[in-house]
Amino acid sequence: MNGDAMTEIWVYLSAQPLLWLTLTLAVYILAIALHRRAGGHPAANPVLISVSILVALLLLTGTPYQRYFDGAQFVHFLLGPTTVALAIPLHSQLKRLVSMAGPLVIALMIGSLTAGLSAYAIGSLLGASAPTVASLAPKSVTTPIAMGIAERLGGLASLTAVFVILTGIFGAIFADGILKRVGVKDEASVGFALGLASHGIGTARAFQLSEQTGAFAALAMGLNGLFTAITLPWLLPLMAAIIR
Repeated sequence: MNGDAMTEIWVYLSAQPLLWLTLTLAVYILAIALHRRAGGHPAANPVLISVSILVALLLLTGTPYQRYFDGAQFVHFLLGPTTVALAIPLHSQLKRLVSMAGPLVIALMIGSLTAGLSAYAIGSLLGASAPTVASLAPKSVTTPIAMGIAERLGGLASLTAVFVILTGIFGAIFADGILKRVGVKDEASVGFALGLASHGIGTARAFQLSEQTGAFAALAMGLNGLFTAITLPWLLPLMAAIIR
């Protein structure tokens, strides 16, 4: 088959709405297989592998991101129901959750404010533009909520999605190792930290460690999204006034 024929076939396929959804699912299945072949090592993170392959495909084929998103947006839609479904494993940890309510609330407030305000402050001090720092601030919140917060703050939702994914991948790869080195070994504490700092990707990693770790990560991810959505829009103007 010559090059012209291959080009014609690709042009035809790229116009089909299910192409990129199919490729996304196929790439993720491949990434899961590679993760298992690597013995579950955190560096072989399935999301990192999937994103790398898909970005390479988009660059090689010259496909605009919007065309990719139009075809694969069903995956984006499923983020909402998936987040809600994480409440199911949390229910089995209800008794311990009640007993740890006080420390968890304190950890939520400190962790959430530190994640958002430190990102905003560092970005501003390094000279980033207002839309960029507004996009960066909700980086530790799960993607659907983070994109909504960024748009409300005057940021770019697409840029926020990139920051969120990078934050989640970093946390999924390094967070549990760092926590062990500093002596944090309790499953609930590790899970809450992963979910708070690294949202959905960190939560997926937490479920690989244990069900209890995953349940507390899911709790932190949900509460952090809610707390950040409420506090960040009125805290950032105060931060901007202080930095200026």
